[in-house]
Amino acid sequence: MPAHELPPGPVFDFHVRLAPRPGAVDRLLTVLDECGLDAATVCAGGTIDPLVLSRHIIDGGHIDTDADNDAVLAACQDSGGRLIPCYFANPHRPVSAYRARAAEFAALEISPAVHGIGLTDLRVDKLVEIAATAGHSVYVVCLQRPGSAVADLVALARRYPTVTFVLGHCGVGNIDYHGVELIADEANVMLETSGGYSSVVAAALARLGPSRVLFGSEYPLQHPRVELAKYAALDLEPDQWRQVAWDNATRLVSPAVPAPAVLTRTS
Repeated sequence: MPAHELPPGPVFDFHVRLAPRPGAVDRLLTVLDECGLDAATVCAGGTIDPLVLSRHIIDGGHIDTDADNDAVLAACQDSGGRLIPCYFANPHRPVSAYRARAAEFAALEISPAVHGIGLTDLRVDKLVEIAATAGHSVYVVCLQRPGSAVADLVALARRYPTVTFVLGHCGVGNIDYHGVELIADEANVMLETSGGYSSVVAAALARLGPSRVLFGSEYPLQHPRVELAKYAALDLEPDQWRQVAWDNATRLVSPAVPAPAVLTRTS
């Protein structure tokens, strides 16, 4: 196989977002087609302006706005099985909102960066308890502040050993080797790698093993081609790439996603 080419096989993008805007679904499916991506886990986007979000990440702050989970669900229902819905919880709301809808979704996201509620908050525990019952993985974007750091995710994962947690965006920042080390001994914590340096991804593959690493892009803030190029530069063995690009993600959302041969691309 030539250097810097990905091995053949299906690819599952574990983290894309869908903003409730006209044409957003068609644009998403077109990008998946252009990048050779077979399926994706979709979470609501457009909940917070990126400029505001970036300020919150640095200076603190939050919103209490609900994500448009209904738009995500509608898009996924019409995607021929390619788009898998993830419920974006708002811990400012009663947990009954998630409990009532959990069966319609395949995963859960909690974001201290958006809603400002840390992983040590009892409201987060209540959401995770529902996820455990529903069989959902829990995707978390951590921050380097008390209550929302990777160490706090580790503590949460230890309280709920039957739940699989996904540390998003390769940890905090793009060079979080320390985050990889913090989760290394926690078998129920996986790493989604959008935004992280390729060297950190390589370290995660070596430290965690390919069975705990997930390909994701954070589209539309990051184009999938960028993340695919990062993995291509690592020259992974076919079995490693298969786990990262497909097996791990489908294991988390099974049986929501069909086999690759059943999925219908738009082109």
